[in-house]
Amino acid sequence: MERSMPESGQKTTQGHITERAPESIGTTAARRTGLLVTLVLGGLTALPPLSMDMYLPALPEVTGALNAPAATVQLTLTACLAGMALGQLVVGPMSDKWGRRRPLLIGMIVYVLATAVCALAPTAEMLIGFRLLQGLAGAAGIVIARAVVRDLYDGVEMARFFSTLMLISGVAPIIAPLIGGQILRITDWRGVFYVLTVIGILLTLVVWRFLAETLPPERRHEGGVGQALRTMKGLLADRVFAGYMLTGGLAFAALFAYISASPFVVQEIYGASPQTFSLLFGLNSIGLVAVGQINGKLLVGRVSLDKALGWGLGTILVSSLALLLMTSGVFGEVGLVPVAAGLFVLMSAMGLAMPNTNAQALMRTPHAAGSASALLGTTSFLVGAVASPLVGIAGEHTAVPMAVVQLTCAVLALTCFLGLCRPWQTARTSAGAAGPAA
Repeated sequence: MERSMPESGQKTTQGHITERAPESIGTTAARRTGLLVTLVLGGLTALPPLSMDMYLPALPEVTGALNAPAATVQLTLTACLAGMALGQLVVGPMSDKWGRRRPLLIGMIVYVLATAVCALAPTAEMLIGFRLLQGLAGAAGIVIARAVVRDLYDGVEMARFFSTLMLISGVAPIIAPLIGGQILRITDWRGVFYVLTVIGILLTLVVWRFLAETLPPERRHEGGVGQALRTMKGLLADRVFAGYMLTGGLAFAALFAYISASPFVVQEIYGASPQTFSLLFGLNSIGLVAVGQINGKLLVGRVSLDKALGWGLGTILVSSLALLLMTSGVFGEVGLVPVAAGLFVLMSAMGLAMPNTNAQALMRTPHAAGSASALLGTTSFLVGAVASPLVGIAGEHTAVPMAVVQLTCAVLALTCFLGLCRPWQTARTSAGAAGPAA
């Protein structure tokens, strides 16, 4: 049996409660300082991609400095990604039990310590271990940032806020390799981790000073691991929540397929220079961020979240089909420009899919926002991690596997959206979110 959830257009009053425990006092002020809260939460969601991508230009240098095979050094990336995925499952339920601030601050402190040790690691094995710990701790920022948004906002306000967060966190993967490259001009690979340590310290201080507790004691969960598992089991039993979770995860997998395959496709198959690849990668990221802002500023409040989500999924499906037809030779031999245009459209459509799946899923879970956020994040990382290696399954001379993976993910995402979320059944509820925000 499905739970009774608040209507999509229902306004939250949590931010206006004045009589609450001391550690949650200031929630109202936190909402009033919207720009500051946005910057803090954006910094938290941007820290993991910074941790991953700033390090990329240093990989060849690490291989030589630590006298380790390239395959071993690659495990430092895998360990960090695995830590980010698994850490969310731990931190999310913790934040539902203890509030948002305590687990977040603990996670940030551990992140700083782990990153500092990475800078000093004498062996590749030690670097792998502390990269795993860095990912586990850094996951706190991702999962708790989403939970804080759910605490403070509801309905169209929450969807708008997620679109705004995308503007900040979407820039991080663009600038991170550039920052890493500039760091390597003046120091060695260890300098990247020193910079990340400083960033972590500054963000920890900002969180401690400016991010108020957003989950009052009366809304927290009691119990230990067993209770957390029962909460997650209950969330997964909610057909509609599971539908949005899978829809978002599969859409994110199509994005992961692009990230994994695009350097090879653009440079090796179509002969573009690294500079051209960087330009195209940046343009695609700008397209994603721009459409996310169109979603938040223009669409949300005028059309239902499900309708905007449906447009995004449909566009991803059509663009991935076009990419498959182009790369498989149905239209003859095509050059880089049509393929790049197809990738741009697919990436831009993510600006409709990603914020709206998060908003719709979290709107159903005010009672367990931390656990729900953990499931959303972990699903996206794990499905993306499974999809990414498949793009190279047919060798180095064809882009067809990338397009096949993207099309498969798009079809499955749309199937989950229609089959599990069944947006036509909630059209009456969504009508409340479609009207102009008060």
